[in-house]
Amino acid sequence: MHVKTLEVGYLLTNCYIIADEATKIAVVVDPGGDVAEILDYLEDNSLTPKAVFLTHGHFDHVMGVDTFLEYEPVPLYMNRADVDRDIGNETYHFSPPADTVFVDHGDSIDIGPLHFEVIGCPGHTPGGVTYKIEDCLFTGDTLFRLNCGRYDFPGSDGKALMRSLQRLKALPGNYDVYPGHGLSTTLDFERHMNPALAL
Repeated sequence: MHVKTLEVGYLLTNCYIIADEATKIAVVVDPGGDVAEILDYLEDNSLTPKAVFLTHGHFDHVMGVDTFLEYEPVPLYMNRADVDRDIGNETYHFSPPADTVFVDHGDSIDIGPLHFEVIGCPGHTPGGVTYKIEDCLFTGDTLFRLNCGRYDFPGSDGKALMRSLQRLKALPGNYDVYPGHGLSTTLDFERHMNPALAL
């Protein structure tokens, strides 16, 4: 498995392309903008996207979805709790396609040989989720390197976010952590160094 990070949009959101190197099957996580760059990377590396995953519904993570799906009509996966409610997107309104697959904590998703588990992580938004595959966590804006997501948006819940962080902290073993913004990290590093996980 290979993970490519692309910083997209004016808020420099981390869009991840997770690819199985043998089959060239790929999953795109949080295409928040710069869709041409995402499509170019897929084409340049002969990758076939089979799904789009959203870690949550904030505009900087979803603004490229509609355009991407026009070019690559693949299933969209997200949590229903971020749909049709005020989560701080201001004037931007995101309506997922009718065939969106809504995921919840404990769900498993198989995209070709790529096997994901969904970890519910509400708090930053009501529908925040982390996707776990092998030894990797795609945490969106729940867990950052040495920090955590904001919880002052409409629909945010600071206590729920702290519970979500503890859920991640309690996972057995170590993981590479791929957050929604900024540098990647490891769960062991965050367990020891991140003040938000020390609570």
